[in-house]
Amino acid sequence: MKNTALTQTHESLGAKMVPFAGYNMPVQYEGINIEHETVRNAVGVFDVSHMGEFLIEGEYALELIQKVSSNDASKLTIGKAQYSCLPNDDGGIVDDLIIYKIKEETYLLVVNASNIEKDWNWIQSKNNIGANMRDLSEDYSLLAIQGPKSIEAMQSLTSHDLSAIKFYNFIVGDFAGIEHVIISATGYTGSGGFEIYCKNNEVKQIWDKVLDAGASFGIKPVGLAARDTLRLEMGYCLYGNDIDDTTSPIEAGLGWVTKFNKDFTNYKALKAEKEHGTNRKLIAFELDERGIPRQGYDIVDSSGKKIGIVTSGTMSPSLGKGIGLGYVPTVFSDVNSKIQIQIRKKAVPATIVKLPFYKG
Repeated sequence: MKNTALTQTHESLGAKMVPFAGYNMPVQYEGINIEHETVRNAVGVFDVSHMGEFLIEGEYALELIQKVSSNDASKLTIGKAQYSCLPNDDGGIVDDLIIYKIKEETYLLVVNASNIEKDWNWIQSKNNIGANMRDLSEDYSLLAIQGPKSIEAMQSLTSHDLSAIKFYNFIVGDFAGIEHVIISATGYTGSGGFEIYCKNNEVKQIWDKVLDAGASFGIKPVGLAARDTLRLEMGYCLYGNDIDDTTSPIEAGLGWVTKFNKDFTNYKALKAEKEHGTNRKLIAFELDERGIPRQGYDIVDSSGKKIGIVTSGTMSPSLGKGIGLGYVPTVFSDVNSKIQIQIRKKAVPATIVKLPFYKG
């Protein structure tokens, strides 16, 4: 089991630690609902240093990224980031990721912790053009400072105007007494904020100063459990649940990051899906009655026949009702359609809704 540079810090704060993607990670501190509401209403800080970081540079860097990713990375300018995915050869997804253009011919790819080795090998297998690749995952830490008070709470820690960093833009600058930190207006919660990339030997100083600066704004450390409820309220896909090697970006609702103005892995098959439609779709649903949908529960029609499966589900702290995502045949996927979720012996009625669940 790997540790992040902050594992001892989390333990000293009383975090409940669990194995996650090969790392010893804090799942919660005070409780999921408290931490969730802190991010929705104030500001919280997550240690997500288990995420992977690859540097791709040189004159062939963009060519390689264009070849392996679904989005159009040629649109990136220095200081901009882009959500994308890595299609596989069979219509599925190797991983989803964020691509940062650090400078000309230098890109940072941020990938999921559970897929670091898989992604590295996949991209390397497509790199027959001589792009320079470096895996920085073991050397870098990542903090996510999320919530509507993030700008106000963190402004004292940097000489840069945080309010000027637009969504999916970033700067490299000073933060919490450390130079050359990436301050990125990205996140996985839907409540605004920043992600801070730094070296492992810098993260403890940054963590401590973030908690000090945010104290008067009600900042709390937040674990992975609330990260999951926050992302699900926004309908953000989680790799391994809602997307994987068997789900296409089109059926997963990721057509918006799948651009067909370039040649990339399996693009012809995905283009055909985009033009002709898919047999199934990822849908979002809310329960009409009490209950908590969980990953793996069956989705059934009015006669009780299984038509799909729940990929993510929880009791939404913000909405006070059960919400979830799942795949069903396209004929059952219209918004406002009625379905049922098989929760143990009871088929609980649910309604297909438009994302996000949480409107803010």
